[in-house]
Amino acid sequence: MHNLSGKSVWITGAGSGIGEAIAKSLAAAGAQVALSARREETLMQVADDIAASGGKVEIHPLDISDSDKVLEAAQNIKSSMGRIDVLINCAGVNTPNRHWRDLDIKDWQRIVAVNLNGVANTVCATLPTMREQQDGLIINIASWAAKHEFPVAGPAYIASKRGVVDLSHSINQEELDNNIRCCCISPGEVATPILQQRPVPLEQEELDRLLKPSDLAEIVTYVVSAPARVCFNEIVMSPTHNRTLLPIKP
Repeated sequence: MHNLSGKSVWITGAGSGIGEAIAKSLAAAGAQVALSARREETLMQVADDIAASGGKVEIHPLDISDSDKVLEAAQNIKSSMGRIDVLINCAGVNTPNRHWRDLDIKDWQRIVAVNLNGVANTVCATLPTMREQQDGLIINIASWAAKHEFPVAGPAYIASKRGVVDLSHSINQEELDNNIRCCCISPGEVATPILQQRPVPLEQEELDRLLKPSDLAEIVTYVVSAPARVCFNEIVMSPTHNRTLLPIKP
């Protein structure tokens, strides 16, 4: 078991899926966690689970595409927790009508606003605190689709997640003198609620072969527990039965 006592962590997209699993894993290891997502009721459910297990948790409902609200949340979290040692960006969206043949430009704008601009918003809001501390870790959840061709994801999702990869590397290039490091994790298909937005739903047998949110949580917990001298610049992972390597019709 990793000991993360004393660590203060802000997690976006924490109401379900990967973000929820990460929040519970880090809290179980002793970290104090601040949870953000758009829906307060889902955050409360996750927070209640963590508190019932003895974890330290607080919630900050938030749409990360709103830069002013993100800055306000960052300031509130710093005031409440004293520090922000780790920022973890898990929030992400897609749309069923995701291909050029049926993509609405408003859906494109919404996907980019959350998946890419939302990450920039939280990073910009958090970096001043980390610079002041002369220490910090940022973990951004990107996607296998950002690294390898996978048309099922759709062009808006792919473009936004590729942007997250480059954004992550730029943090390491510019902030190393402040002892701030960034890890970009690009997972293949994970059995999370976002898969329900697929134009063609997956059968349970297929879902059972995908990565689980707990798999991501274990990796993230390991990265958070690593010494500050260690930077995991990028991690790419996939299910052993990687459907992205099979011929799948978009």
